[in-house]
Amino acid sequence: MNLNLKGKIVIISGAAGIKGSIGETILRTLAAEGAIPAIIDRNDRGFGYVKELQAEGTDAHFVKTDVTQPDQIEKAVKEIVEKYGRVDVVINNVGVNDGVGLESSYEDFVRSLQLNMISYWLIVKQALPYLKKSQGNILNIGSKVALTGQGGTSGYAASKGGVLGLTREWAVDLIGDNIRVNAIIIAESWTPAYDNWIQTLENGAEKLENIVKKIPLENRMTTPQEIANTTCFVISNVSSHTTGQFVFVDGGYVHLDRSLLSAE
Repeated sequence: MNLNLKGKIVIISGAAGIKGSIGETILRTLAAEGAIPAIIDRNDRGFGYVKELQAEGTDAHFVKTDVTQPDQIEKAVKEIVEKYGRVDVVINNVGVNDGVGLESSYEDFVRSLQLNMISYWLIVKQALPYLKKSQGNILNIGSKVALTGQGGTSGYAASKGGVLGLTREWAVDLIGDNIRVNAIIIAESWTPAYDNWIQTLENGAEKLENIVKKIPLENRMTTPQEIANTTCFVISNVSSHTTGQFVFVDGGYVHLDRSLLSAE
């Protein structure tokens, strides 16, 4: 199926993660579909990724940006628009499950909100005039923590809950502009960061086995590539009548009956 993403200018935040991360995988998949990724991220890896893509014949751009700083986001979007003349899609992908809980400081809690939710609002605010011109769309990358809780991560949970609220609010706000707004919700996905976390646990292998057993479809974790594939589908015109939706890419982790997990 041709997703017709060729030449689309896609702003994506948090796409300069380490190789194999969700953001980096979405970046590569966008490029493979012919889109032009414009990366907003604070990590210098973004420069290297753009060089790699350009060497492969794909146009791409990177603006080093701390997404907790409004002036830097404004500058980044302005630079992208000056280079390409338009914005077709915004993918808000930043997310750090930072463990900011009830015992954390007020300052840490606010920083968590700034990174994991307020940055979404800021990027959309700056890109909105251009999205209106292109009748583009917005995709927010969310987390099951917004719906299930996790424990010990108030900042991240509050942020991701807010992201889902913003998704529905923006879908209503922007429906008159023919701008679609959706969210993808991720549960357990095998990423380098997840691998690193498991290895810090004393009983990491046992913990991982218990997690995997709780994923109904095939008893395995979601791959970043599966998330990237769904991302490209949802932002494409193939999904042209989908807005205000939470699309779960989780192997049934959040919704399906726990009886599916009973041993035979």
